[in-house]
Amino acid sequence: MKEVSKTIPELYGSLVFNDKVMRERLPKDTYKALHKTIQNGTHLELDVANTVAAAMKEWAIEHGATHFTHWFQPMTGFTAEKHDSFISPVGGGQVIMEFSGKELIKGEPDASSFPSGGLRATFEARGYTAWDPTSPAFIKDGSLYIPTAFCSYNGEALDKKTPLLRSMEALNKEALKVLHLLGNTKVKKVDTTIGSEQEYFLVDKDLYKKRKDLLFCGRTLIGAPAPKGQEMEDHYFGVLKPKVAAYMHDLDEELWKLGVPVKTKHNEVAPAQHELAPVFDTANVAVDHNQLTMEMMKKIADSHHLACLLHEKPFEGVNGSGKHNNWSLVTDSGENLLDPGKTPAENTQFLVFLMAVIAAVDDYADLMRVSVASAGNDHRLGANEAPPAIVSIFLGDELTSVLKSIEEGTDFLKQKQILMEIGAKVLPHFAKDTTDRNRTSPFAFTGNKFEFRMPGSALSVAEPNVILNTAVAESLNRIYEVLKDVPEEQMEEQIQELLKSMITQHKRILFNGNGYTDEWVEEAKKRGLFNLKSLPDALPQFIAEKNIDLFTKHRIFTKEEIYSRYEIILENYSKTIHIESLTMQDMVKKDFTPALFAYVSDVTKEALDKRKLLPSLSASYEEKIVQTLTESSEQIVLALAALTEDTKKAEQMEEPLETARYYHDSILKDMDTLRASVDQAEAIIPGSYLPYPTYDELLFSLR
Repeated sequence: MKEVSKTIPELYGSLVFNDKVMRERLPKDTYKALHKTIQNGTHLELDVANTVAAAMKEWAIEHGATHFTHWFQPMTGFTAEKHDSFISPVGGGQVIMEFSGKELIKGEPDASSFPSGGLRATFEARGYTAWDPTSPAFIKDGSLYIPTAFCSYNGEALDKKTPLLRSMEALNKEALKVLHLLGNTKVKKVDTTIGSEQEYFLVDKDLYKKRKDLLFCGRTLIGAPAPKGQEMEDHYFGVLKPKVAAYMHDLDEELWKLGVPVKTKHNEVAPAQHELAPVFDTANVAVDHNQLTMEMMKKIADSHHLACLLHEKPFEGVNGSGKHNNWSLVTDSGENLLDPGKTPAENTQFLVFLMAVIAAVDDYADLMRVSVASAGNDHRLGANEAPPAIVSIFLGDELTSVLKSIEEGTDFLKQKQILMEIGAKVLPHFAKDTTDRNRTSPFAFTGNKFEFRMPGSALSVAEPNVILNTAVAESLNRIYEVLKDVPEEQMEEQIQELLKSMITQHKRILFNGNGYTDEWVEEAKKRGLFNLKSLPDALPQFIAEKNIDLFTKHRIFTKEEIYSRYEIILENYSKTIHIESLTMQDMVKKDFTPALFAYVSDVTKEALDKRKLLPSLSASYEEKIVQTLTESSEQIVLALAALTEDTKKAEQMEEPLETARYYHDSILKDMDTLRASVDQAEAIIPGSYLPYPTYDELLFSLR
């Protein structure tokens, strides 16, 4: 493994057309105009775009690029790209390398071939990609990648970037109004910043290719547990295996070249599970970086003869993978609006923004749940590895006490700082935090940010941040409307009254306890909190009147865009489970049952040979195996028939929500029944009979 620490500053961002490169290559006037667009969202003139495009092309060619592509994020959940070369024929069999401002600003992919939820008909093919100058271009695989938004011919958003940018603008607008009202008038911009912790599994590529379920579905649909799972808790933060360490090393290098500020890497709880975490960045750039990270994780894994699994629940019986979304608010001067400071009880600005977030999550908890709903994440949420499906907020003891004192009109008594006494004199003393951490909380305050722990590992973090930004924008708008006409000399008193009222109204969402207990489920029900256990349960809230009003008021979505996304998400959910059902049927019929029958036949022959040789020899062990597997095979036949029949029924259904509910209530139940019988039988059959690798091979094969 080569030494890279001395060259990391030189390596970092070397393939990115970042601010440093723009300063060096653009004329001063062009740089100022582009910087103004990036900072203030002002319109970019075509002559400026032409100059930028020329400099971008020359820089890209110097770094080996021959093509450019508008890189966008359609509603497929993946990124999309169409590559065009820089060449332009000039006659005489010659070409020149050209790239215009028009080509930089706008592209025209086929909009009819991407999910649109009815916004576009098949014959209405035109769509546009529009350059997002706030996210820097980069070079990958010989092409210049230009981050873009994607919209229809009529301007409807067909992607995940456009609503995110809209939500960032809405939050900036409302946050500035409140800050200026509080006397912080020097602030010109407020950005949302996020850091997305990415969990994933690594398995041997050859083993991966032998599993149809992993290839087609990203998760195992059958599989008996290995003798050892995660019960010894020895994998978490354990020593990295050489193959894994080499993979992580190369992944870091490639992401650093692309300007992705990855910082932390370690083993996670389950065998073969790991985590990568970046430094915070502006929400829009962080979302782009996370999409790029997921792509590079798979690409680098392939070059190391590994397979990277990003599904939320690739293996039954061990922890699934999430993507913790760390979210905060930062001004253009670098001030974190969610930093409580040393005296949070006296920090009016912090308390106002804290209560804005609390009120937003309480009022739109249903949308928070919707934003993380998927077929994969439904398997993970609520298990003892992830937060429950009930949205609540953890504040910790100190902030909870601060809010309680405000509500009750009493003085807050800050607890004295405690030094940790570990018991060995050689160990250093350090101050104990005033608050513990709560891994069971879906939305936890962690010092100067909120950690939204519900998103799944395969999810684009655009959706949860669109919801969070918009909900907080609405909350800030309500605060502003209450305070905007209050005289300056009465402002502090009115703020205290408003905070007191908001705490009383929204304290039901606050919960510092164990979110895994049945008692909390009952308590949450009494408090009137949503418990939306599956996507079909949650998604109707997306089109609830109050939520449509929220999106349209802040111009995040039109009503038509809301309904189109509603249909796309439901259709994707049903298609996902449909593919899983067909894959499971195929594996059971073509792979598993032939192995089962072959083993039963061999054991039967063994028993008969024994008796033929010596009738007095016992064959009770063989008989028990044959009897158990015969019973299992009968159960498998019945369960397989039920799954096949119910899947055919689902294929005939048309109404999206009804279909999704049927897949959840019937097809998944059939699959669970079939799996139970298959896994019971698989635990008895020797691995040499099975045509696919077992859990012990998949989870423990890397060295």
